[in-house]
Amino acid sequence: MTQAHTDPAASGNETAKVVRMAKPDKQELLDFVLGQLDDDQAQEVVTIDLEGKSSIADYMVIASGRSTRQVASIAQKLAEKLKQNGYGPVKLEGLPQADWVLLDAGDIVVHLFRPEVRSFYNLERMWAFGDAPPVAGTA
Repeated sequence: MTQAHTDPAASGNETAKVVRMAKPDKQELLDFVLGQLDDDQAQEVVTIDLEGKSSIADYMVIASGRSTRQVASIAQKLAEKLKQNGYGPVKLEGLPQADWVLLDAGDIVVHLFRPEVRSFYNLERMWAFGDAPPVAGTA
């Protein structure tokens, strides 16, 4: 009969090491979001810097899709890609109608609109504090 051999490292005397995932850099997250929106052919993408102006997020990204189907597709794919790449789960609002979908990714809030809805609400003008040009079709 053979005796069991215990390895000192596996004997329970070793403490587990906790690896903390670093919070992603805001600029890295913004670049990732903008890259995905570009890949999915989002239109008229505008980034508004909210740092120091609002506590809801550091950046707001506003973009348009050509139809409700494209808006929904862009939103779902962006949420999946953010989760797959370690940026955490994303909160989605407005997906069933897909006229205006809001993605909350923590430091970045993304608004995806159909063009008519975007020009009606004109968030760029409201949040840019006079820094952004008017949206096409709202003269």
